Amino acid sequence: MSNDTYTPPDVWTWETESGGAFASINRPIAGATHDKELPIGKHPFQLYSLATPNGVKVTVMFEELLAAGHKGAEYDAWRIDIGEGDQFGSGFVAINPNSKIPALVDRSGGTPLRVFESGAILLHLAEKFGAFLPKSGPQRTEVMNWLFWQMGSAPYLGGGFGHFYAYAPEKWQYPIDRFAMEVKRQLDVLDRQLADHTYIAGEEYSIADMAIWPWYGNLVLGRQYDAGTFLDVKSYKHVLRWAEMLEARPAVQRGRMVNRSFGDPALQLHERHDAGDFDTQTQDKIGEDV
Repeated sequence: MSNDTYTPPDVWTWETESGGAFASINRPIAGATHDKELPIGKHPFQLYSLATPNGVKVTVMFEELLAAGHKGAEYDAWRIDIGEGDQFGSGFVAINPNSKIPALVDRSGGTPLRVFESGAILLHLAEKFGAFLPKSGPQRTEVMNWLFWQMGSAPYLGGGFGHFYAYAPEKWQYPIDRFAMEVKRQLDVLDRQLADHTYIAGEEYSIADMAIWPWYGNLVLGRQYDAGTFLDVKSYKHVLRWAEMLEARPAVQRGRMVNRSFGDPALQLHERHDAGDFDTQTQDKIGEDV
């Protein structure tokens, strides 16, 4: 462990960039940095996002709704380049004052409605279409339990472990050890739950699965932070079973592609405005709906 000691000042001030990935866009104030209107497509839902885990939650939800026959769920997905600071444009800030993706505008009614925070978007769509969320009773409560578990837990994985293990300018033992321990505890929580349940909240696929899979499913599948061996993710066999099961769903495969601009080019769809947009990619990686 490092012997370096940091003595916090009486009043913290922002003097220099913190270093590491994304340092150039981190700042201690909110609000827009520049004027930029957002494009608007032809569909009832306008999504402004990127294929990070939080973004994938929502594109998977849209693709699952469409696969289930909800034609009113057609959407335009516009890519927000967070590395370039698109999230600080005036149009985006007007939709999400927190300047985080994803952000949605529901134009299906008389007045456009902004919806931000990925969990809120999943809940909004589930209630609007009556899908992937029980209408009432204990089963609905259990789905909500796990949806909010994800919202509270994933920052320890992403902003905690992911930052210090993969993105910080140096690798410091204490934060890596601290957050690795917490992530492994969270994986154990999921593994114990999935030992007795097909899906996260029971025997029905739900928005809880859509919320948790892009973070923890991708982690055990070896796609997050190049940390699979370090965290021994294969030892969580029930989480791995569930992750592989969801990955086989065609709608999940499509959802992973939308607003993606990194990784295998065949699995990237920078913007999505029509189901036919997937035809421009390698179709044999998508499968067929059943």
